[in-house]
Amino acid sequence: MQISDARLDRFDRSILRIMTTEGRISVTELADRIGLSKSPTQARLKRLETEGYITGYRALLDPIRLGIDHVAFVEVRLADTREAALAAFNKAVRDIPEVEQCHMIAGSFDYLLKVRTQDMPAYRAVLADRISMLPHIANTSTYVAMEAVKEGGL
Repeated sequence: MQISDARLDRFDRSILRIMTTEGRISVTELADRIGLSKSPTQARLKRLETEGYITGYRALLDPIRLGIDHVAFVEVRLADTREAALAAFNKAVRDIPEVEQCHMIAGSFDYLLKVRTQDMPAYRAVLADRISMLPHIANTSTYVAMEAVKEGGL
């Protein structure tokens, strides 16, 4: 991951790179890895949290073990793209737990959703009962993922 914020020095960037994959690393181990002592490393980590570079910590779950490994990407086109319509869509889509990600897109459609369900029948129900009922929907197109080659985030 390339971090380009000029306000961060090499130690801050190293901390962020390590924390993205090893969020449970001890401060002592983190300090050893970046080449600082424990106290300054702990202070930097706290500052990165306070300033919003690190927004939280979470467990990464295995969707296969949880039985929710069916992934569909949904292109959404809205009938109305004025600010009020976008705000209404944004608010409503946040209430659908199966929508794992929602991105506004600059292109031939308005939003791209990542939807995670148990299987195709469960996805069809979410599409029919929840996604299609979102405000200002004109139409959708679904693309089913065959395999996750790379997943993760910052």
